[in-house]
Amino acid sequence: MSTRTLSMFDLAPGKVVLDRYKIRRANRHGGMATTFEVEGAKDGEVRELQIFPSSLFENADQGNDFGRELARWKAVHADSVLAVRDVHTLDDGTVLFVTDLPPGRSLRDHLKAHARIPPAQILDIGAQLLDELSAIHAADLVHGDIKPHTIHVEVPDPKADGKGGLHVTLVDGGITPALWAAKHLGDKTQLIGTPFYAPVEQFGGEAPDVQSDVYNLATVLYEAVAGVLPWRGQSFLGVFQAKLAPTPPPMRDLAPKVQVPHDLEVAIAGGLFAQKDKRYASAAAFRAKLDAVKR
Repeated sequence: MSTRTLSMFDLAPGKVVLDRYKIRRANRHGGMATTFEVEGAKDGEVRELQIFPSSLFENADQGNDFGRELARWKAVHADSVLAVRDVHTLDDGTVLFVTDLPPGRSLRDHLKAHARIPPAQILDIGAQLLDELSAIHAADLVHGDIKPHTIHVEVPDPKADGKGGLHVTLVDGGITPALWAAKHLGDKTQLIGTPFYAPVEQFGGEAPDVQSDVYNLATVLYEAVAGVLPWRGQSFLGVFQAKLAPTPPPMRDLAPKVQVPHDLEVAIAGGLFAQKDKRYASAAAFRAKLDAVKR
């Protein structure tokens, strides 16, 4: 395989990329990347390979910058954050991003099967995810695009781990902020993220930060426990206008048949305020509020 570029022939099952990773099959679909399940040619470990094409970038230098930003995630060591194993940039700017294989299935698929997650489990997965966000933020990084597709869920065998419940893992961390940095977008630009989960300030072009991660996750938890998104809208503009409300909509208004403890709803709502100065300033502050909810 050339180190200058990749062709479709290089990505057929059985082919070896970079003399290290044997293509097994196509894996989950990413928004910007082509994704494969691969096997280490030497160690046999199964990993995930995401390939970000050079067409994402204006030039090869931007691809190199994107790869360097993703490589910073090697410093994150947390149980519920997908470990980054390798980042390689080809001569044309194509970026190869290797991580552990995402476990289980996406939260989006889990919600399609179960509609909602019970409040007690929301407290558990919220605590797991907020602990991992704290670890990410401590490394001076932000996830940038938390949503049901970037959270993977495992339902362990209670006989095996003695607990049962759900285990969650954050995937695709840092891709949105890395793209932002590589393209040198500065402090303001068009929205890069997912409108239903992005805070108001990102509609105005602000870069992802700690509080946007908090807002992303609060939106996911609201949807997971109530079975509906907090923001209604048939268009980009409609979603934006809904998010301008001074307080998030009560769950009883959108899901009247769903019973959610009041203190849990209040804890989640604290991450959903349009004004940043009213929103939790950190993942730790959000975690403390969840910890105070009666089980």
